[in-house]
Amino acid sequence: MKIQSSAVILAASMMGATSAFAPAPFAKTSRVGGLQMSQVDDKTEVREYFNSEGFNRWNKIYSESDDVNSVQLDIRTGHDQTIQKILNWISDDGDIAGKTVCDCGCGVGSLAIPLAQMGAKISASDISDAMATEAERRAKELGINNAKFYTSDLESVTGKYDTVTCVDVAIHYPTEKMSEMVEHLCSLADDRVLISFAPKTWYYSLLKKVGELFPGPSKTTRAYLHEEEVVRNALKKSGFEVAREEMTGTNFYFSRLLEAKRVA
Repeated sequence: MKIQSSAVILAASMMGATSAFAPAPFAKTSRVGGLQMSQVDDKTEVREYFNSEGFNRWNKIYSESDDVNSVQLDIRTGHDQTIQKILNWISDDGDIAGKTVCDCGCGVGSLAIPLAQMGAKISASDISDAMATEAERRAKELGINNAKFYTSDLESVTGKYDTVTCVDVAIHYPTEKMSEMVEHLCSLADDRVLISFAPKTWYYSLLKKVGELFPGPSKTTRAYLHEEEVVRNALKKSGFEVAREEMTGTNFYFSRLLEAKRVA
């Protein structure tokens, strides 16, 4: 997506940077018992953001553009490290060629494209049409013909794949929806699920709270941290067991990466 891409730009919001993911005022209203209630529509917010200013911002971050500030460059570095860790795992296994991979929240193709270059058959989606279109453009520019990119929210993705990936997307999912999201990813995978998320620890929670006091100057999306136990329990409930794990942390990017294999 990325619904996309944002691993944990907690610290970015703490610094009030233009790439910050601070609370935003996009909401829908309804009346309950005569009172007007406000309910945040996260999915709409994310779609709108990554089809407009968010696309322009993150397309530059997830590229080789020099038109980025120091915070954005640090985020690029952190995200690249997470992607490389996944590629290293898959390269070490040596069996991805010819296998099907579903990349949910593909963004501009940071993971989908190199996996296609390794011989995998890619089905990649993003809630943002702008992101999915850019990923397709990049793939075509490299002569890749074994990757399909399309626009879809994560919940609407269907099918069965050898491997399902979802990198730096969970930051956009409210806590109460995290287990359901993980279980849906597992329902798509025959063998393996790779997921990264912003871990909820006292330190990162503190950074996020401080960041919310100094939001960036432009509208952004909300950032959600997730307890690792919740993610692991959802994987286990779906018949998966964590096989490998990593943690990536730079000054402005924090992302927990889990690889889970089907055991039941």
